Amino acid sequence: MRLKAKQTGYVAAKIGIDLANASFVSMPKGKDAVVQACKEVIDANLEKEKKLDAKVEEMLEANYDEIEIQQVKERELFFMIKKRLAPEYGIIMNYEDRYNDVSHTILDELYENYLLEYEVNENQVRNIIFKAFKAFSDAYDKMDDIVYEKIQKMEKEYVPGSVEYELVYDRLYEEELRKRGML
Repeated sequence: MRLKAKQTGYVAAKIGIDLANASFVSMPKGKDAVVQACKEVIDANLEKEKKLDAKVEEMLEANYDEIEIQQVKERELFFMIKKRLAPEYGIIMNYEDRYNDVSHTILDELYENYLLEYEVNENQVRNIIFKAFKAFSDAYDKMDDIVYEKIQKMEKEYVPGSVEYELVYDRLYEEELRKRGML
């Protein structure tokens, strides 16, 4: 998934906001419970992908000498192996298909735990969840570029990767999310 671990809360919040704004949806236990459940489902999906990535890395390390001899591009090999093993780990490699699958899982989780009630076709509700994923994904690169430019224009120079840089980045990123109604 294109998401990083710290972004799952942002996507879950976007889903909660969009569901709360839908006139045909009610949240008997409140928006916070919905957001938490969404985050848990997304985190679980990301965790499966981390396990897959770890397995691929393990395979690459075990065959490092052969890879060096063959002069294979490690990054390309990583994705080829990942794509081949993905079904075993329950991972869908196509982002839109994956967002759709996770949207179904989230809707099932919300409905089964009485966190969401609706009187319309479940596809309408699932589409809200899917569109929240898609909106976040589409906006991510733009927001990342904007935040990076803002940091570059600051008087104080921040070193990418430093704790200070990450704190400033996170603060500015959240501002961008708020501007777009995603937080």
